[in-house]
Amino acid sequence: MGTEIEKKFLLTDQSWQGLAVGKNYCQGYLNSEKGRTVRVRIVGDQGILTIKGQNINGVRPEFEYTIPIHDAREMLDLLCHKPLIEKIRYCIPFSGFIWEVDEFKGENEGLLMAEIELEHVGQEFEKPPWIGREVTGDTRYYNANLVRNPYSAWKE
Repeated sequence: MGTEIEKKFLLTDQSWQGLAVGKNYCQGYLNSEKGRTVRVRIVGDQGILTIKGQNINGVRPEFEYTIPIHDAREMLDLLCHKPLIEKIRYCIPFSGFIWEVDEFKGENEGLLMAEIELEHVGQEFEKPPWIGREVTGDTRYYNANLVRNPYSAWKE
């Protein structure tokens, strides 16, 4: 079983731009009930199926499989909840870690978020200067919840 330990942050400014080339992501959810999600994702010409368990303090079981791109497109079109999550992901190395910055598009346009994956709970890391407030436990920022309540619908 794989385990995912990640932390999510908002960004303070645009100074991260130009530090990496982004890749387009399109993803949807076949299931996103509390405690488990099943996600279909296309990154470039690769289809990916991901199953995640309940998130407890930023740690959850995760299983990920490559699937045929044709199958991924059909699942996104026919089976996934709408709207789909569209984003550009930038992988930026900083102080021994890779920070994934997601620039959301579509219904979530304007949302910028960064994630860091850790090897164990409590692992220390240095934050880049463009990292702001941590939102790891705020469920509004989970991609699966951005389908049900897109960023464009949030009230200030």
